Amino acid sequence: MKIYQKVDMNKIKRHHLEVLKSLQYKSGLFAASKKSVSTGYDKAWLRDNFYECLAFETVGDYDTVKKTYRAILDIFLKHEEKIDWAIKQKPDADWKYIHPRYNPDTFEEFWEEWGFKQHDCIGAILFKIGELEVDRKIKILKNEKDYRIVQKLVDYLSSIEYWHDPDSGMWEENQEIHASSVGACVAGLQKVSQIRKINVNPELVVKGFGVLLNILPRESEKKFVDLALLSLIYPYDIVNKEQRNDILKNVEYHLEKNMGVIRYKNDHYYNKNPDGHSEEAEWTMGLSWLAIIYEKLGKQNMAKHYIEKTLNTITDTGEIPEIYYSNTKKPNPNTPLGWAESLFIVALHKFQNEFSEKVK
Repeated sequence: MKIYQKVDMNKIKRHHLEVLKSLQYKSGLFAASKKSVSTGYDKAWLRDNFYECLAFETVGDYDTVKKTYRAILDIFLKHEEKIDWAIKQKPDADWKYIHPRYNPDTFEEFWEEWGFKQHDCIGAILFKIGELEVDRKIKILKNEKDYRIVQKLVDYLSSIEYWHDPDSGMWEENQEIHASSVGACVAGLQKVSQIRKINVNPELVVKGFGVLLNILPRESEKKFVDLALLSLIYPYDIVNKEQRNDILKNVEYHLEKNMGVIRYKNDHYYNKNPDGHSEEAEWTMGLSWLAIIYEKLGKQNMAKHYIEKTLNTITDTGEIPEIYYSNTKKPNPNTPLGWAESLFIVALHKFQNEFSEKVK
């Protein structure tokens, strides 16, 4: 059995924190991948920034976290009029919904036609603002403008009727009612309701849980299992033991591969097969995600297993890519992926702390 040395884990963690920090713009927003990449991943997604900040929160670098969430709040304030219109009347076109991706310098939307109706990113931001304010005692909302825009995000989720409004979900593809999107909104509304001055109608949460009860452990009507379901276990923690176990069993049995976890069966994104079947891309972040979950469950041997698998995905340049092509060690150009780097840091940090306690 390989013995982990604390100093080695610290060295690896520091390196990947530096890699992740290199993706941050002066505004505080993070690119999804390198700023020089030609794939479009030089832009800033709300969802990616949520996940990229988890690493800095885990190691206690709240200055970085606060800077990023200041930028996110400023994005919403910049587009407040659009949010107001969506609150007054449920949007009747995709472009009228809150956009999930922005120019990291100007905070302007990108207007290409793609799956940009994504409710989970709003739920994610509300969840983290609530968690930071209430659980961590980290002040994110500085003035009345901040409270006002957060309240409007709550009212927005009510207006769009998130619990049965199909969206493109975490992977920005076909519109369905996704358990991962509904769950993110439920978690966000629950957490932000604990902030003084923010009013959340309890029915908004009840309706979301009702839909989850009907969908889970599926991701959607068309998808039996999906990597995105792991978000309901971590970071949101809104599923019961039976739902959690079903999700883990299905993800590990149907989706886990050697260099990562495929998102879902017959995923066409970077699929090595010209027909788009059976050779789905292997997402590295899925391995760290599973490690974090098993750490939370106190199953250290399983956590160690997935950390070792993640270590094997690190490139010769010391970066964790978005994906590896099926059954290969060939990564795609989105290297490093900030989301993958962040989850690896979280997994490493939590495992290191557990291991250190045991050897004292």
